[in-house]
Amino acid sequence: MKKKVMIINKVISKNNLKKDNNNYIVELENVSEEFNMGSSVINALDNVSLKIKRGEFLSIIGTSGSGKSTLLNVVGGLLKPTIGKVIVEGIDISTYSDNEMANYRKNMVGFVFQSFNLIPTLTALENVEYPMIFSGISRAERLNRSEEILEKLGLHDRLKHNPTELSGGEQQRVSIARAIINEPEIILADEPTGNLDSKTGKGIMDVLKTINEEMGRTLIVVTHDIYISYYSDRRVYLSDGEIEKIEEVKV
Repeated sequence: MKKKVMIINKVISKNNLKKDNNNYIVELENVSEEFNMGSSVINALDNVSLKIKRGEFLSIIGTSGSGKSTLLNVVGGLLKPTIGKVIVEGIDISTYSDNEMANYRKNMVGFVFQSFNLIPTLTALENVEYPMIFSGISRAERLNRSEEILEKLGLHDRLKHNPTELSGGEQQRVSIARAIINEPEIILADEPTGNLDSKTGKGIMDVLKTINEEMGRTLIVVTHDIYISYYSDRRVYLSDGEIEKIEEVKV
């Protein structure tokens, strides 16, 4: 597995970032996220402050409704905080216009979802190619890059298969390939093993861990599974929209 992902790194990584414990790529400052439900106000996040190191593997742990997916969506630019700042690379993205936020999501972050979110009418190759369509890259280059990444992830014989013809683990590998194809600095994974059996899930976590280590990408994983968090550098525990505690993961 390590050898394969190191080859991927040569294909798609322009700058192999090194972990810098004094360099924070994401800083949340007093972030709250409120939703109106009828006459009630739900505090999905309540005054959350958190600093995430460049190149770090951070796991966010909590039960359903704890606010962990909301936190991920705030970092990913899918939600703007009701209150507070989301500072990425020194810029408060919560002040971005819709167009600026779209560019941020396209260039800065890659998403991996529990349900894979692949386009069912497209092949594996076309699903990975899709994010590059909006980056001004020629079709020939898009296909070449997509094919190389999928081959290195062990899907060389599945390029022309639609998602319904792939196993769950294969679909998640396609999802990972799509997430990293535009060379994002931050990879956000929301319960990436939630629809997989334990053996397949371990394989997916091995892939994500190697991408984090070999490519130096910042990886934030939301999970309710404490086992998954053992892959990370730190754990953040959320409950009712608040951070309960943060702890280092001991190897």
